[in-house]
Amino acid sequence: MVPHLTTALTGPLLDLERHVLNNTARIEHWFRHQWTEHKAPFYTSVDLRNSGFKLAPVDTNLFPGGFNNLNPDFIPLAVQAAMVAVEKICPDTQKLLLIPENHTRNLFYLQNVSRLASILRKTGLEVRIGSLIPDLTEPMKLDLDGGESLLLEPVVRSGNRVGLAGYDPCAVLLNNDLSAGVPEILRGIEQMLLPPLKAGWYVRRKSQHFAAYNKVAEDFSRLIDIDPWLINPYFSRCGEVDFHARQGENCLEDQVSDLLARIRVKYQEYKIDAQPFVIVKADSGTYGMGIMSVKDPAEVRDLNRKQRNKMAVGKEGSQISELIIQEGVYTFESINAAVAEPVVYMLDHFVIGGFYRVHTERGVDENLNAPGMHFVPLAFETPCCTPNQTGNPDSTPNRFYTYGVVARLAMLAASLELEQMPEPVL
Repeated sequence: MVPHLTTALTGPLLDLERHVLNNTARIEHWFRHQWTEHKAPFYTSVDLRNSGFKLAPVDTNLFPGGFNNLNPDFIPLAVQAAMVAVEKICPDTQKLLLIPENHTRNLFYLQNVSRLASILRKTGLEVRIGSLIPDLTEPMKLDLDGGESLLLEPVVRSGNRVGLAGYDPCAVLLNNDLSAGVPEILRGIEQMLLPPLKAGWYVRRKSQHFAAYNKVAEDFSRLIDIDPWLINPYFSRCGEVDFHARQGENCLEDQVSDLLARIRVKYQEYKIDAQPFVIVKADSGTYGMGIMSVKDPAEVRDLNRKQRNKMAVGKEGSQISELIIQEGVYTFESINAAVAEPVVYMLDHFVIGGFYRVHTERGVDENLNAPGMHFVPLAFETPCCTPNQTGNPDSTPNRFYTYGVVARLAMLAASLELEQMPEPVL
């Protein structure tokens, strides 16, 4: 279910965490039922924030790119989970094509691709890596740290199938989030494509995900009798914003004002002595682009030219016109006095571990997915069992168990989100 891991945060657990631990059997039974009704994504990563009074997901990625940041001790867990996922895809064949992003200069990302391919190969699959780099016509070998290398081969198409020269895979696994759209070569293929094309950021929206998460959080909260707000960040959206033309600023200012007021009510209810804030970010996309932390509506009305330029452009140079305004969740976790937040990784519906995203120059109310961040792998606790049955709720493994629960809720929301999305018109 969830491995026993160390965490950075020490001190007393939230009442929420204690409550989750007291309801472990009921929670696991509920999750088992959910996965008979819904199909888990092939893989998922979830960014969490633990404020000391609230624990909530703030982003869910269906194309996770940080397998290299996981502790190598997690590999057996990852392989076991991948075996389950692979059996659902192509149980009678051994060939899988992995298509990554075109980041040939990002060695950290390439190490992620190498680690992911290694996990999949340990399931008994033959895994080769196909590239969509436009001008790639011959295999290209890339050297990685530690003496490793990665061989990228140009993807070719034959009829309604894609593969490599002399290599016809059963399924295609994307580690490319399709921010720039669906490449022509992948349109209408007959092989199973994972995740499905509609999971790509060219059509997926974070607001749709958190709308699905609302339902999941409400159902789960009824199950264990908690206030859904404790695990669910409020959000709203603005659909037509042009930062360069200064259009949509009134919508943005109004939504920020309304959301701050709603958060303020909850802070008063729980006697929280902190200033509410929201995160304004692109409604699609990754890499921490187009994000700002806001504590006063005037901050979004009075953006200077540099700030507007920063908010206007996302990954692949895409123009940002749709925004999600999300309740900001403080993080009170730290590593060596630097602010940190946990990231939980899952294959199929299994938690396989996690790491901390750490930033030495950011505050507890800021986005940590920014240049200058680094990652600290979580380590196993001894003994490795789940969850701790000693009755001590302050045990760090128990804290990670709760992280795993909330991350799986976000993964379940992603499953519902994809079920509700129509197939894209290509």
